[in-house]
Amino acid sequence: MGFTRISGKMIEAQVVPGQPLYSQRGAMLAYRGEVSFTPNLTSGQGGVMSALGRRVRGEAAPLMTVEGRGSVYFGHGGHHVHVVDLAGSLLHVEADRLLAFEGSLRQGTVFLGSQGGVMGMVRDQATGQGLFTTTLEGHGSVAVLAHGGVLELPVTPQRAVHVDPQAYVAHRGDLRNRLSTALGWRDMVGRGSGEAFQLELSGQGTVYVQASEEKL
Repeated sequence: MGFTRISGKMIEAQVVPGQPLYSQRGAMLAYRGEVSFTPNLTSGQGGVMSALGRRVRGEAAPLMTVEGRGSVYFGHGGHHVHVVDLAGSLLHVEADRLLAFEGSLRQGTVFLGSQGGVMGMVRDQATGQGLFTTTLEGHGSVAVLAHGGVLELPVTPQRAVHVDPQAYVAHRGDLRNRLSTALGWRDMVGRGSGEAFQLELSGQGTVYVQASEEKL
C-alpha cells in the first residue's frame, strides 16, 4: 500500500479492503472510490486499555480509521509532510505529529524520562517534548508533520547527533536520547547563545529534524 508524495504538503494513500489505515482526524483533503472515515475513539490500536494509557501519557491525538477501496489525499494545516517507510524497525514520534500510518504497524507508547537520569526527568519542562512518546514498529509507512522540510541525519555508534529540542521530529532505530545542557553564567544573566539545551541521540539509527525551531 504505502504513501505517495504528491507535494511537500500532501500525500496519496491507496486504501484496499481489509487493510485499514489511521490518520489525524480531519486531515482528508480529497478521495476517490468507496472509502469511509470513522472517528477512532481509542486513538489508534490496542483497544480501550491502550487508549486509556495513551490518554494518561498525553499521547492520545484524535485519529480516524480509513477503510474501503480507493485513494485518499491527506494534508494538514499547510505543514510539510514527510514519509518514513519502516521495514521492521521502531519509530519514535510525538502523537501530534502523526498525519497517517498504516494499520500493519504496531502502535505503543514508551517512557523517555528514564533516559538521561535526572535530566531525563526534567526533559518535559525544559524541552516541551514530553516524558512519553508514541512508537510505531513493523513493516509499513508513516507520514509525519513538520515545519519546512525534514533532514534525515544518520546516527552511528561513533558519531552521536545533537538536536535542538524544538527542531526534533522523530527518530528510528536503536537510539538513546538524553537531554544535555551547556548552561553557563551567560545563560544565567540572559547573555547566552539560546542553545542551552540539546537532545543528544546516540546508538544506531536515524533522527529526523525539521527546518524550523517552531513546534506544531
